[in-house]
Amino acid sequence: MTEVRAVDSADELEDAFAVRRTVFVEEQGVDEELEYDEHEEESIHFVAYDGDDPIGAARLREPETGLGKVERVAVLESRRGEGVGLAVMNALEEEAREEGLESLKLHSQTHAAAFYRNLGYERYGEEFEEAGIPHVKMRKPLD
Repeated sequence: MTEVRAVDSADELEDAFAVRRTVFVEEQGVDEELEYDEHEEESIHFVAYDGDDPIGAARLREPETGLGKVERVAVLESRRGEGVGLAVMNALEEEAREEGLESLKLHSQTHAAAFYRNLGYERYGEEFEEAGIPHVKMRKPLD
């Protein structure tokens, strides 16, 4: 059973960072200097657990009033296809609504765009590269 919660301790934050490090730095080859940035402290971080094991992560920040940006959504490779990403996104969107955000945007790796489209996100703009990986911009209004 997956439990997702907003991070409220240093240990939980380290768990979220560990998932991100595994997925982005080790698996996808993203430079660690790019993975961790100046937005860590202003973001609400999320971590998904199976028991005590961290298996997913994401962060949410508000770069503009009323607009949230979903970032660093990651699920361990061994746990993909089990609904962990959906659970993380549901928790993140619930928090965004509680924070009073009106809409969300994100930069999806192109291979993951269908996942977000199924959650109601719409693509806009052209494909671009971020950290050496093809991405597309997507957005979703919150009800």
